[in-house]
Amino acid sequence: MKFSFLIANYNNGKYFKECFDSIIAQTYKNWEAIIVDDASTDNSVEIISELIKDDPRFILLKNEVNKGCGFTKRKTLEHATGEFCGFLDPDDAVTAHAVERSLSEYTSDKIVGTYSKIMFCDGDLKPVSDYKKIKQVYNDKYFFNCPIQMNAFFTFRKSAYDKTEGINPELKSAVDQDLYLKVLEHGNPIFIKENMYLYRRHSMGISQDSSKSKAKTNFAKVIFDALKRRNIKAVNGQKVPKEFTDPEEIYNLLEYQNSIPYRLKQKIKLLFRRH
Repeated sequence: MKFSFLIANYNNGKYFKECFDSIIAQTYKNWEAIIVDDASTDNSVEIISELIKDDPRFILLKNEVNKGCGFTKRKTLEHATGEFCGFLDPDDAVTAHAVERSLSEYTSDKIVGTYSKIMFCDGDLKPVSDYKKIKQVYNDKYFFNCPIQMNAFFTFRKSAYDKTEGINPELKSAVDQDLYLKVLEHGNPIFIKENMYLYRRHSMGISQDSSKSKAKTNFAKVIFDALKRRNIKAVNGQKVPKEFTDPEEIYNLLEYQNSIPYRLKQKIKLLFRRH
């Protein structure tokens, strides 16, 4: 089985060495790395090209003009040849056993993805704290990862992704959420309770939108599109709007999922699913 690392880069060349090193260090050796540079204005292409020049498993592609995160991540998948894939931001890193451990969970065709715990790091990629909210989710048509319970390191079957319409190329943020919801419409995910993804916190990351309001709007749009795709007309007795106009209207539909009774019910469902 081949694994495809998918890397969308924009102006993160100065951080790429640690990302590169973490890929090279993988205990699982049958991998490729598809890198798409989104018309960086720094020296990213030069730095990345120099690092990967002696390893044909790395493929570097370039957008002629800046297209944004959704377009660029979608493009990495168009060139991936692995049966399994996973996104890795160029300023982050994964643990050495991340791919091997993830692939070990694909014991059934019903499993279409895995995700792990994530470690928040400082600008030098030194661990600071765990993200405590990640846990095993009960996947059904009303799961929208809101509030966020799934995160990186997310791996998935390429065959499951190919059954979807693909990542929305117009999105500038909430791209990973769009991916999760689409892939999970074709099977279930497994949560690996280990820190396998090192997330660097800094102001220039491709996954960090400077406008929280815009990011929140994009996430609401991703949820709205999923509602339409799943042909859901009402949620918890509230009608789904015919058009997307107000993100709060979408979030209000899912507010009941924050309640203690709802969370307990999901935990019980998970217990029965395991047995």
